[in-house]
Amino acid sequence: MLGVVKQAWDGLGDASTWPRQAQLPRGAGWGNKPQQRLGFARWPTRQAGFPEQQAEAERAIQGQACSSACSLADGAMRAAGLLLAWALLRPAGTQQCHLAGPGGVLRFTDTHAEIRVPALHRVPSSLDPLYGLVRRCLDLIQQNPLPTELLRAALNDPSSVQTSQVVQYELGYVVCAVVALLFTVAMPVAGMCFCYCRSRRRCGGRLRAHRRSLGCRRRCLLTCLSLTSLVILTSVICAFITSQRVKGQMEPGLGAVPATLRTLRQHIANVPQGVQMVVDQFEVPRQQILSDLGGLSRSVGLSIHAQLKAMTYAALADLQDRAGDLQTSLHHLQILDKTVRALASARAELEPALQERRRRVVTLLDDPRCTSCASVLGRAQSLELGADYSKVPSVEKVLKALAGLPRSDFAEMIRQGNGTFNSIPELAVERMAQVIQDLRDEMARVTEKVQSIANSFPLPDYTRPVSEALVKAEDRSQPYLREVERFEQYRWIAGTVLCSIVLLILACNVTGMALGVYGLSKREDPSDYECRGEAGAKLLLVGVGLAFLFSWLLILLVFTTFLVGGNIQTLVCRNWVNQEIYKFVDTPGNLPPSMNLTRQLNLRRDSNLSATYRECKTGAGLWEVLQLERSYDLDEHLKTPKYTADFQKRLGDFTARLGDVRLLRSEGRQDLETFARSGVDEVDYRHFQEEMKNPVVQTSLRGLARSLEGLQKMQRNGTVAGRLAAEAQALWQMQNSTVQSQEALVAKLGESVQFLSRLAPQLQERVKTTLATMASVEAQLPAQAQQILRQEIGCFTRKELRYFTQYLNWVGQTLREDVASCQPLATALDNGRVILCDRIADPWNAFWFSLGCCTFFLIPNIIFAVRLTKHFRPIRNRLISTGSEETCPFHIPRVTALKL
Repeated sequence: MLGVVKQAWDGLGDASTWPRQAQLPRGAGWGNKPQQRLGFARWPTRQAGFPEQQAEAERAIQGQACSSACSLADGAMRAAGLLLAWALLRPAGTQQCHLAGPGGVLRFTDTHAEIRVPALHRVPSSLDPLYGLVRRCLDLIQQNPLPTELLRAALNDPSSVQTSQVVQYELGYVVCAVVALLFTVAMPVAGMCFCYCRSRRRCGGRLRAHRRSLGCRRRCLLTCLSLTSLVILTSVICAFITSQRVKGQMEPGLGAVPATLRTLRQHIANVPQGVQMVVDQFEVPRQQILSDLGGLSRSVGLSIHAQLKAMTYAALADLQDRAGDLQTSLHHLQILDKTVRALASARAELEPALQERRRRVVTLLDDPRCTSCASVLGRAQSLELGADYSKVPSVEKVLKALAGLPRSDFAEMIRQGNGTFNSIPELAVERMAQVIQDLRDEMARVTEKVQSIANSFPLPDYTRPVSEALVKAEDRSQPYLREVERFEQYRWIAGTVLCSIVLLILACNVTGMALGVYGLSKREDPSDYECRGEAGAKLLLVGVGLAFLFSWLLILLVFTTFLVGGNIQTLVCRNWVNQEIYKFVDTPGNLPPSMNLTRQLNLRRDSNLSATYRECKTGAGLWEVLQLERSYDLDEHLKTPKYTADFQKRLGDFTARLGDVRLLRSEGRQDLETFARSGVDEVDYRHFQEEMKNPVVQTSLRGLARSLEGLQKMQRNGTVAGRLAAEAQALWQMQNSTVQSQEALVAKLGESVQFLSRLAPQLQERVKTTLATMASVEAQLPAQAQQILRQEIGCFTRKELRYFTQYLNWVGQTLREDVASCQPLATALDNGRVILCDRIADPWNAFWFSLGCCTFFLIPNIIFAVRLTKHFRPIRNRLISTGSEETCPFHIPRVTALKL
């Protein structure tokens, strides 16, 4: 009996060799870091079907405790089912295109920076209030609008211009000329009269007697002369500053005229080269597109792999679990069958031995010589076998149905499916190689199309009149510019000299007043008083003489600069700002045929100078303002489909079948179907579990043996005691050899029964779901791969079209605003106005205004200075009056000799 039990135990094998239920894979397909190239990676607990773990798979599936295995299997199955359902229900190709980052913005080279006309602007100045005052004065002097009739006659027929018309328009300047003429004549005459009076000792002489009001009159004259001198000093300082500003702006302003004309000529002459340089910049998007094409196929393959790997790996994990179920169930069924047979055989051998042992123990305990044995007799009488495993259902039919399974190598099958799926990136590279080459060839043809922008650009044949007009303007302006520069040199010298003379007059005034006032404060010393007073009076008279001598020169300089600067401001600048000049030029008949700017500049016949200026100001191209044989629409030449239609069509027509992905072969499907039909789920495992609840022996042999050992100690009869000890030893031997071995078999049987009982209810559903999933995945993989392929190609197409669009938009912007723009012409006109009106005319007019103030304030300066000299000289007849401190500044009058 012991030999049979041991043979059955050895047939079951060690528990470590029993298969265990598969766990879910945790690899690249589950979001962890890949350990193989874009593949199914490693499965930590069971690697059947994968190259790096093939050896472990070939050792069959290791066993573990049935309870933990089953719980893990249930959890894994639920997780795999959820993941697989998500992967199958989630539509492929829902991944959005990557948004273009900073790397998607093309950077082009500035091709025309060296020949641009920089825009000039009016610079705010501390003298702006003075400039505004002068402009308002000129507006009062010249209130007439632009004399269109007079200018038309002067330009078309100069001999028909009447003096009366000129005088009528320049009436304000005529009045100023009359005033200047009167001033020029009156001042020298007044100076000669003053000299005659001085020779007769009448003007600037001495006071003949003291009066009580002399002090008040002297202080009033001192105040008026001081204020007049202060006004003249302020005016002459402004004149100095504005004169220097005119000189500082005149030279660069005159130099800017030919420089601007040359820049405009270069701008127009370099249009063809500039257009070609812009076209050559197509190399930037071309290189970027070629670079993207180089990685397109692999990027598409990786995207297909990344989006489908969850579904594929979940299906492979499910298939691996079913293969594990098949192998584990088969192993447990074999264990169950062998264990039941062993238990039945062991029971048959144990039954006669147990009956013989019960008879002997009962006989011994029933012996009258056995003391206190009646208490144990009942337990001994119930000593019989318990569980009878011959009554449990047989699994031979199931084992017969599963005989020879698995016929297919699931591990190799899964490894091949995983390898096929992981090869999608390389397969995409292979299948897309031809279309990539076709797209590269297409980019070469697009380059030729872009070159047609430069070849068809119409400007070189129509900009010659503009260039010739600019050359004539530059040549004809040179003599006038040199004359203006020479006249400005003379003006600056004359202005500096005359302003210096005005400062000298002011110096005489200040020194004379200082000496005179000092002399008045020293009247107690007659000699000192007379000396300083006389010196002060003479200095004032020197200033008066200088004023008479140079005032006519000052008024001539003021009127000359006023006539030039005033007419520039009122005739040119004012009408330039309000666009009246452009309206005059645009009116037919105002300009002679030789000055027809529209024809000379080859402007559009339906346009005029004002419209052309406004169009250029807003950034129009030269081709939009010049008269061409046929209209040229740049936007039509820069439409994106013109260059991308074929490129887009090749990508849109591309279809690549990546091939069928076989995850489950037919023999593997048959194995799973046979497994489902084998009847594993039809076995009544509850009968096994109910039978396992019964012990091997109804009465515990251990308890009975201990009871017999206890009775032995109580016996007084040695023979009975010896027999009790022998029976107890026999029971221990039966327990430790036969019963304990059967209990171990029952425990092993329980693990198999528990596993099979938990698997059986879900077996049909799991196998059916796995087969349906594998069929669905195999059917969906090609379609979804094709859908993802179309999506990725669509994303790529939109990305590359953005490069084309960026380049063509940049071409249009660069040609309009830079290379072939007519904006430099408008900028040059605006710069001319800024230079002439804001930087030269404003300080020029402020100069004559300040110098005119100096000149006209010399008249009150002369009057006050001549009147004040009498108060600084000694008085001829001094009256003594104690009632006035002014007429008698001393308490004790002294007798002094007076010159008669």
